[in-house]
Amino acid sequence: MKLFEFTLLSSLARILTASAFFSVAVFELFAADSSPSTAVPPVQVTEQALRIHRAALLIDGHNDLPWEMRLKGNSSFDEIDISKPVPGFHTDIPRLRTGGMGAQFWAAFVPATTLQTGGAARQTLEQIDLIHRMARRYPDTFEMALTADDILRIRKSGKIACLIGIEGGHSIEKSLGLLRMYQSLGVRYMTLTHSDNVGWADAATDAVDKKGLSEFGLQVVKEMNRLGMLVDISHVSVATMNAALDCSKAPVIASHSSAYAIAPHPRNIPDEVLRRVKQNGGVVMINFFSGFLVPESAKVMANMFDVTRDLRKKFPADRDYEKAMDDWRKANPMPAGTVRNLADHIDHVVKIAGIDHVGLGGDYDGVSMLPEQLKDVSSYPVITQELLNRGYSEEAIRKILGENILRAMREAERISHIRN
Repeated sequence: MKLFEFTLLSSLARILTASAFFSVAVFELFAADSSPSTAVPPVQVTEQALRIHRAALLIDGHNDLPWEMRLKGNSSFDEIDISKPVPGFHTDIPRLRTGGMGAQFWAAFVPATTLQTGGAARQTLEQIDLIHRMARRYPDTFEMALTADDILRIRKSGKIACLIGIEGGHSIEKSLGLLRMYQSLGVRYMTLTHSDNVGWADAATDAVDKKGLSEFGLQVVKEMNRLGMLVDISHVSVATMNAALDCSKAPVIASHSSAYAIAPHPRNIPDEVLRRVKQNGGVVMINFFSGFLVPESAKVMANMFDVTRDLRKKFPADRDYEKAMDDWRKANPMPAGTVRNLADHIDHVVKIAGIDHVGLGGDYDGVSMLPEQLKDVSSYPVITQELLNRGYSEEAIRKILGENILRAMREAERISHIRN
């Protein structure tokens, strides 16, 4: 990985420039956003919230821009230039700057259907390559990060730290060698499953198979601990969550999941696991998808992964499948909710697991519906304001925005050094 050297003067100039852009852009954005399609008054972002947000380190646990680039831009930044506003996407550089992003885990996602069709490893490598190419294409904005210290250094330079997460254990094709290869390429977490069981771990949205983790699945968790990769329990069954927590010596994360007690969808984390995450030192990073946040929407989306599997069989081509999914969504409307629904989930995780064990995992460019005032990556300051409105201290807000996941990374790195 190429490291860029900066003088103190140039770094300071970049920080001041980014800060000025951020402040002006946020004021313009939220002054204009005064009439959401809900009877509840919108959250008004204040100068106090902006000051706290600018000073904090914002780390988001999951963004699916790389897959959107593959689907809609032929994986080419010549075809879709994210340095400019990109209509139809949730993510581009101007909006990342407006949102105050400090570090982003980009998902190297490939569909679970590759379990049947093959090609998971090749496609995963292509997605990892896309993330590295993005950082090289926009060096004034992005830099690849491997460690917690890298995140702090890159953020101090005024850039956004880029990290990689693999979404689904199907990507390793039952090979610890591939897992090690991905880690050497910069991957710092792996979600044990996506929508489907992988043979060694059960998914939340598939039939019970191994009742958690097989012997090979336990080897995967142990090897991730040794490598310093965070074990991600988003998408997995409750039995798999518990098996991972039983096995892992390092903090476990849920990179993009919400609270089951608030919105009972199998993709969310139940209280029994939240309590164990606290004991483990892990972090649950709240997903912004309306179907996982709003109780009524969670009911509509309860069988969403069964629907997606059926549609994938009928429409194997990605574009045909996306159209079929759009048609299904139109036939099954659900409430979008508001930023207050998101804050309800944060409140609940804090109540059950504590303030040190919650974060944000937006899932932008990977979801079909978002709450009012959270429509894209420019929206994070609204969360800071709503947390202020609910009485959270500046220290607590900083933990939620990024310090909690940074701590978990540091502990995973420490345990990796011990195990090596």
